[in-house]
Amino acid sequence: MFRRREQLTPPAWQYKADGFLTRHFSGETLDYRQIIQIILPILVDQAFLVCMNVVNTVMISSSGMAAVGAVNIVDTLNLFLVSIFIAVATGGSVVVAQYKGRGNEEMVPKAVAGSITVVLLLAAGISVLLMCFHGPVLGFLFRDAQADVIYNARIYLIGSCLSYSGIAIMEAVCGSLRGIGETKSSLMLSLIMNLTYILCNVILIKLLHMGVMGMAISVNIARYFAALCAMLFLIRRNQTLNFKVHDMIHFDGAMLKRTLNIGLPFASEQMFFNGGKILTQTFIVSLGTLAMATNAICSSIAALFMIPANALALSVVTVVGQCIGRKDLTQAKKLVRSFQILTSAAFVVMAIFMLPFFQGLVSLFHPPKEIVPHIYLILLINSIAQIPFWSGSFLVPAALRAGGDSKYTSVMSMLSMWLFRVVLGYTLGIVLPFGILGFWIAMDCEWGVRCIIFVLRFRGHKWYKHKVID
Repeated sequence: MFRRREQLTPPAWQYKADGFLTRHFSGETLDYRQIIQIILPILVDQAFLVCMNVVNTVMISSSGMAAVGAVNIVDTLNLFLVSIFIAVATGGSVVVAQYKGRGNEEMVPKAVAGSITVVLLLAAGISVLLMCFHGPVLGFLFRDAQADVIYNARIYLIGSCLSYSGIAIMEAVCGSLRGIGETKSSLMLSLIMNLTYILCNVILIKLLHMGVMGMAISVNIARYFAALCAMLFLIRRNQTLNFKVHDMIHFDGAMLKRTLNIGLPFASEQMFFNGGKILTQTFIVSLGTLAMATNAICSSIAALFMIPANALALSVVTVVGQCIGRKDLTQAKKLVRSFQILTSAAFVVMAIFMLPFFQGLVSLFHPPKEIVPHIYLILLINSIAQIPFWSGSFLVPAALRAGGDSKYTSVMSMLSMWLFRVVLGYTLGIVLPFGILGFWIAMDCEWGVRCIIFVLRFRGHKWYKHKVID
């Protein structure tokens, strides 16, 4: 009997772990077990998403460096536009999270419907506009590029435009699900989209050798199939939301206003922020195809380092939004500080595990030998800068938005982007002889500036005094 009782007694480390997690991640609104349930599916989703992008870059590299450069720069434009959809969807996610935290279950499905409607209409309008003016856009982005790069870019840009409505529905649904803490459902929808994308790319790029055209077809199949699954999930399977399609058609002005009050400032920020990145890309184009390939490969590998951090930044919107909705400011502040420390620790762990395998990673992209040392140097500097600066630069403003402080974060992000990353990047990369390394150093410097601005804002009192819901 005594031996059996000893076997049932948890080990000492489990008591210590439970005490540590309770102290730093639990409170009246959420305990650490609920927070882990929110984080883990998002972490898996981010890992799969980033790995998928790396695999796709590897696959398209078999079509040559011109295809890699074209896809990378068009994807910068895609990120610019899709980030607008995500920003407005984030506004919906914050509203949903605060209604959920307040316990107002009747308003939750209406907030979800309003988010989907707004994001879908926005995506459709942008898609039509960009397809009509794709020629001048490509002329601006690729004015110094070679003819084969421009040819590939045109195919991929038009194909991407056609897929925007699909990704808009997906982002709106997944953002709403994260807002109520149903991150497992969000993960499943994301896995459906990404697995479909990879499967189609394997068939169309590797087997049928369709190159950039194959990637454009794949992205449309994957996004619209996932959007269909997302809507069917909301209508038929999810009992938590009690979602009704007619709520999408019936325009609730007050609800749309709440969503846009959070989403539009963030969307403006993303437009200026990613617009600065696009302008930076045009500077990089002038450095030649090898510089474009170096930047593309660095971006793909650097994204691997950010997998845990991005998951935490997405999770903090849900947990802080629910805390603020319940007016539990004490736990909201505690969780932001704990998430900051956890994010920096994650970057240390990722650097320790990733940098020793650099040669194996970079060989997947089949780069010319002369650019490999440049790639390693850029990644080394960037991985060091991420540890002290990234959490304050990106996770903290995500928490501020969850509290309704979207206008301040948007204005500061826009100013830091254009005054530091764009201007300093041009100075270091073009005026001074640092080349592609100069643009990455400028980005790291901008992170430092953002970190100081947002951490000081978080230590004040204004960020949580905004009224998001009634």
